[in-house]
Amino acid sequence: MLTAYINKAMKRASCRKLDDGTFFGEIPGFQGVWANAGTLQACRRELREVLEEWLLMKLRDGDEDIPELGGITLAVKKESA
Repeated sequence: MLTAYINKAMKRASCRKLDDGTFFGEIPGFQGVWANAGTLQACRRELREVLEEWLLMKLRDGDEDIPELGGITLAVKKESA
């Protein structure tokens, strides 16, 4: 499920070439998830890594503001005592 979610998020990614020749990428709706690299392929690879780390931190911390994508909702279930 996590892989499917990441793949859907990466389909939303936008990358553009900057004036200095590097590439900048971001994913709309995922605040703080961005990457900058020397090639488009490296930028997309770095962006995916940043997204994965962002998601893991959100899940670890129990954050509830992870966007729903294509019917996939990621959340940590809280166990009742």
